[in-house]
Amino acid sequence: MTSTDTLPETFGRDLVTTARAALEGAAPALGDLDRRAGDGDFGDNIRTAMKNLGRELDAGEPADFRGWVTAMSRAWLGVGGTSGPLFGMFFRDLAKATGEDAEAVPTVTQLADALAAGQATIQKYGEAEVGDKTMVDALAPAVTALREALEKEDDAPAALSPEEALRDAESAAVAAAQETAQVTARRGRASYVGDAAQGVIDPGAAAMALVIGALRAAAGGGEVAADWIG
Repeated sequence: MTSTDTLPETFGRDLVTTARAALEGAAPALGDLDRRAGDGDFGDNIRTAMKNLGRELDAGEPADFRGWVTAMSRAWLGVGGTSGPLFGMFFRDLAKATGEDAEAVPTVTQLADALAAGQATIQKYGEAEVGDKTMVDALAPAVTALREALEKEDDAPAALSPEEALRDAESAAVAAAQETAQVTARRGRASYVGDAAQGVIDPGAAAMALVIGALRAAAGGGEVAADWIG
């Protein structure tokens, strides 16, 4: 893989449809985590966002990556609470991955930069750092893993495919999300219950890991596993 390699032409569509299926399927489990560690509305927020997405797509199928990801962004921005705006802004940054070429498919390097921009936005408005038990705990390691895969490609005996690089990011996100079970929350609703959230995976981190998994699946096919959530 070279840093200029683009992802499949259908990457935007496959990302959004795969993320939609993964989030809808995991909504009950994510809602249960939120009931144990927060205010219990995250599962409903996911369902609302995906219904919003359905209405966006019913109005007309997007023509390119930016259009597909912007539809997901608007779907989340139409949800109340904290998670809706944060996921909405994250997808808004991701939609800008191709820069001024609105009709293009991003390169893997552009995707890594857009994920980092999304992380910065979430941290700015959510005021969360790694270790606070939020979605940032899954996103930050994913960004790091993807960038490390890109940095190592010149030294690798065989070039990584985009799917393999994104699989590294997914593995890092899943592992980090699972580790949030051992963390006492310092931000978000889970911070209100303190030690009572010990042993519970942060639902926002878990959802973000599913999104990273959807990126990997959109690059090379396959399913997004969610059986690790609970």
